Amino acid sequence: MTTWLPTLITKTPEEGYELAVKLSRVAIKMTQPDAAIREKLRPEYAQDSDALIASSQVVATHFATVAAANGYWTDVS
Repeated sequence: MTTWLPTLITKTPEEGYELAVKLSRVAIKMTQPDAAIREKLRPEYAQDSDALIASSQVVATHFATVAAANGYWTDVS
C-alpha cells in the first residue's frame, strides 16, 4: 500500500517548508473533499486578511512539526 506521506524527513529546510504547505493543503482537501465547494469558497477567503493569516499559522505549525522531525537540520551547512 502506497502512502501519500511516507516520511517527514526532508533534505533541507526549504523542502521542509514545501512539505508543510502540502500538509496544509491535504488537510483542507480532507476537511472539504468537494473540489467545487473549495473553488466556490476560495474568492471569499482570498480577500479576508484574517483567513489568510490563519492559513499562514497552520503552515507554520506544520513547519514546526517537520523541523522537529528533521532535528532542525542542525547538520545543514
